[in-house]
Amino acid sequence: MPFQPASDILTPYTVLDLTRVRAGPTCARQLADWGANVIKIEQPTKDTSGADGMGGPRAGSDFQNLHRNKRGMTLNLKAPEGAAIFKRMAAKADVIVENYRPGVKHRLGIDYETLRQGNPGLIYASISGFGQDGPLADRPGFDQILQGMGGLMSITGEPGQGPMRVGIPIADLCAGLLASQGIMLALLKRERTGEGQWVQSSLLQAQAFMLDFQAARWLMDGDVPGQAGNDHPTSIPTGVFKTSDGYINIAASGGAMWERLRDHMGDQRLRADAFASAEARSDNRQELNAILNECTLQQTSAHWVETLNGVGVPCGEINTIDKVFENPQMQHLGMAWDVDSQERGKSRLVGQPITLSGSKASITAPPPTIGQHTREVLGEFGYDAAAIDEFEAAGVV
Repeated sequence: MPFQPASDILTPYTVLDLTRVRAGPTCARQLADWGANVIKIEQPTKDTSGADGMGGPRAGSDFQNLHRNKRGMTLNLKAPEGAAIFKRMAAKADVIVENYRPGVKHRLGIDYETLRQGNPGLIYASISGFGQDGPLADRPGFDQILQGMGGLMSITGEPGQGPMRVGIPIADLCAGLLASQGIMLALLKRERTGEGQWVQSSLLQAQAFMLDFQAARWLMDGDVPGQAGNDHPTSIPTGVFKTSDGYINIAASGGAMWERLRDHMGDQRLRADAFASAEARSDNRQELNAILNECTLQQTSAHWVETLNGVGVPCGEINTIDKVFENPQMQHLGMAWDVDSQERGKSRLVGQPITLSGSKASITAPPPTIGQHTREVLGEFGYDAAAIDEFEAAGVV
């Protein structure tokens, strides 16, 4: 099918997507959802499952969510004819996204310096585990490895119970999102200068960046944060509290919020000098949390969510994933998008979290089957049917 843009913002731009696994496909999905013509390039294979580094089986929820709004073609970049085809495409493309280990693109002859010779305006985005150079550049980078090396696991989980990964591939996701931001920044500059550039992001850099205030505590104050479990490391009381039928989060970090929480709970023990200041509440957090837990156990989660928010104390239920999407506010925000999957029929995928007043993202196409648009795309880049037949016979596509 011809390109059907998912938005009216990035429609002028053609993106060649060489990525696999998650960080790279996340970057390319962000561009596709906002209207870019993303062409997903895969190795020719008889295995149509998509399980080899592409987000699991093609019919699986992960693959479907990662690769919507893209067209798909096959191309053997290791064959001289395949590399030549790619270079022809790169000469006309606006963006290339790849997440090979750093040396691979040079061996294939499709690195930035080579391709920019035929396209000075090319934006070439590389996502890696550890960066494009340096002592660890050639290491393979996987999300959990970088959660550990990037410090996140040292501050996640209960004190004394050992390092803990978070429940999503946050290093992958953040590296992909930051790379997409870098691409859009480079495109903005190209509008003024006509020149492209090499955009780089890595899981290690993304994970360090996402440490945010925890990293700043070390860099500015020499403070090495540790695990704090469900307690906020610096704003007390903020954490998880048990109710008569479940659990809630309460965040009463400032003095005024603390006073509203204390007064609403009505327990005189909360007025003790041990909790009179933020520093005192931090020093005595275990005793404070124990008293608050005694209070919250007396009522349901729904009671506390309603009454605490009613007096200006932030409080929220702790949802399983199904409850997240049943929440009326989530339904109002429209974070579940309909798609007519080629493998699964009518389905829903996770929507974009960005709202613009004059444009919107959408899903206009489900993930492609393997090689679905090969002939169509090659035709758009100037190859006739006879040439494409020869490529297919030779296993180039």
